Amino acid sequence: MIPAWAVPPALRGYKTEWLRHDLTAGAALFAILVPAGMAYAQAAGLPPVTGLYATVVPLIVYAALGPSRVLVLGPDSALAPMIAAALVPLAAQDEQKSVALAGLLAILIGGILLLGSVLKLGIVTGLLSKPIRLGYLNGIALLVAVSQLPTLLGISVDDGTPWEKLFAAVPKVLAGETNVAALLLGLLSLLLIWVPRWLKWKLPGVLIAVVVSCVAVALLGLQESVKVTGALPQGLPAPALGGLAWSDVAALLPAAAAIALIVFVDTGTLSQSLAAAEGSRVSGNHEMAALGAANAASGLLGGFPVSASTSRTPVAVESGAKSQLTGAVGAVLVLGFMLLLPGATEFLPSTTLAAIVIAAAAAIADPAGVRRLIGMSRSESLVMLAAFLGVTILGVLPGIAIAIGLAVLDFIRRAWDPYRTELVDVPGVPGYHDVNRHPEGERIPGMLILRFDAPLFFGNGALLGSFVRVELDQAAEETKRVVLAAEPVTGIDTTALDELVELDEWLDLHGVDLIFAELKGPVKDRLLQYGVGARFSSEHFFPTVGAAVRAFQREDGRD
Repeated sequence: MIPAWAVPPALRGYKTEWLRHDLTAGAALFAILVPAGMAYAQAAGLPPVTGLYATVVPLIVYAALGPSRVLVLGPDSALAPMIAAALVPLAAQDEQKSVALAGLLAILIGGILLLGSVLKLGIVTGLLSKPIRLGYLNGIALLVAVSQLPTLLGISVDDGTPWEKLFAAVPKVLAGETNVAALLLGLLSLLLIWVPRWLKWKLPGVLIAVVVSCVAVALLGLQESVKVTGALPQGLPAPALGGLAWSDVAALLPAAAAIALIVFVDTGTLSQSLAAAEGSRVSGNHEMAALGAANAASGLLGGFPVSASTSRTPVAVESGAKSQLTGAVGAVLVLGFMLLLPGATEFLPSTTLAAIVIAAAAAIADPAGVRRLIGMSRSESLVMLAAFLGVTILGVLPGIAIAIGLAVLDFIRRAWDPYRTELVDVPGVPGYHDVNRHPEGERIPGMLILRFDAPLFFGNGALLGSFVRVELDQAAEETKRVVLAAEPVTGIDTTALDELVELDEWLDLHGVDLIFAELKGPVKDRLLQYGVGARFSSEHFFPTVGAAVRAFQREDGRD
């Protein structure tokens, strides 16, 4: 009997009746694994066969280690421009060096993800908020499409950024150098990909486009006039890390860190979404470890960085996949293709691969999400716009860094200048409520109830003091007690504490007590830790605003 620890997580509790479904889904998945892998390798500036290595190895590793029941890993259209941006400055159009650098990049990403799993850093995904993800995904969609336009037009240009390639292609288009046969094949391929998608056919449009374009090239003898992929080298994935130096590690490390974050966010989002649909959960740290191992293995065996695929995973799910055996079956079929039929791509035109990438880019764009966010939040829309412009103008990695910086600044701005208000008693409504929303509310005689909606730190401690002083100046002269409804105050630092003590001293001089209601236990503990327990003794704290009001009314003889 196989010990429980030796059974892959996603295969534990496997039922024999699932086998037929997994085999069928694996075969359906195989139909798009080969063309998609080759297309994304081309988009990353790498030989098409590396896309197959980056397909087979991660699928097998993830099937053994991954926690998600059904998740397809492999080359991804969103990663392609990031990989190209990291490699182009170092490879100098040397294909062998590019492959080695891509492998090193994947190994570094794998190492970062494995380290992150050990340190339980799954929480860092919060750095990529929805506005940032919308901005960078739409920016990447545009960059990916732009980068493939020269290939779609059948025009050869030097490597560079997507915009450099486009600007190099424009004069050639104006000079009439567009390869009409390549363009027609590319447009036909796009049509064959999109129409089955619109009609919701089960047969993948990518497979139809590949078969039709290969047949067209072979029958019409276009292999001399249209750039074709050619036969793939026969053999299994193997190490291809020659010619690297420590300086390459240092040069790729920043890009590896940024891509690792993107890879985990995209994979974690898809993984959790699939798990939620089944009423289960997936450990983020386990997911990070499996993803790291898959990337490291891909890099060691001739591949490049991979992520969960938002286009191939649904194919597996819709085909009836029940477990990670589906991915393993697809990987084995790709291996068989590489060993037995490497010549099948001899007539596959590069323009068809470009069409596959462009179709994938169009799929990750989310204009509806952009419109919705614009209608919801002005500040977050600006962060989204910054991510989009940063990615499209400065490049993927700098653009994401800028967007994250802006999001952090926006968070600090909100904490620096939080919402604050007076609370009043609304007749017939339990509790105490925002006076701005309930102008008909009544103040409690002799009391001023205030709320400050943020943790207290060096940036807003003085603001709290100013807020209390201004509100007290506007309150009735007989006010004897200020109650701070402190439920939103989830933390306090030493600078803010000094401001709080100074405020309490000022209120003392004016004959007013400072009372806290609903202050959280850890914040109370922090006050004691800072040595001000004598000043803010137990009678300064109440579990609710209502309890504070009743205590004051009893003391004041108004109960």
